[in-house]
Amino acid sequence: MLMREAAKELKWKLNYGGIALMWRGGCIIRSAFLGKIKTAFDKNPDLTNLLMDDFFKDAITKAQPGWRRVVASAVTNGIPTPCLSTALSFYDGYRLEKLPANLIQAQRDYFGAHTYELLSDPGKHHHTNWTGHGGEISSSSYNA
Repeated sequence: MLMREAAKELKWKLNYGGIALMWRGGCIIRSAFLGKIKTAFDKNPDLTNLLMDDFFKDAITKAQPGWRRVVASAVTNGIPTPCLSTALSFYDGYRLEKLPANLIQAQRDYFGAHTYELLSDPGKHHHTNWTGHGGEISSSSYNA
């Protein structure tokens, strides 16, 4: 994704499959996946993410339960795994139709009475008196 954005901005024509194969020679990353990456880009040169290719989608789906167990065990035992946990978070964000970003609306309402919109009640803005102080006032009339 990063290389695609750089190529777009700098007007480069990159061969993503060929780039993947360059890692084979003299590099510790001599994975069987490198050939699969080339195949994925040969099938679809406009592929925006390997997770959209059937091979990688199936591979990650099969590996997902173990991946989650490893990250959960690391967290439980206080072992930092920034790459594994961040990659899992990215994967979850990439594949979900609805994300928990709406929690930001709740935080904004809590701290500044900025209201929030419910999926079950679109177009209508709600405010909750989260702390029991300050009353039922939204940001349009809130005066701290």
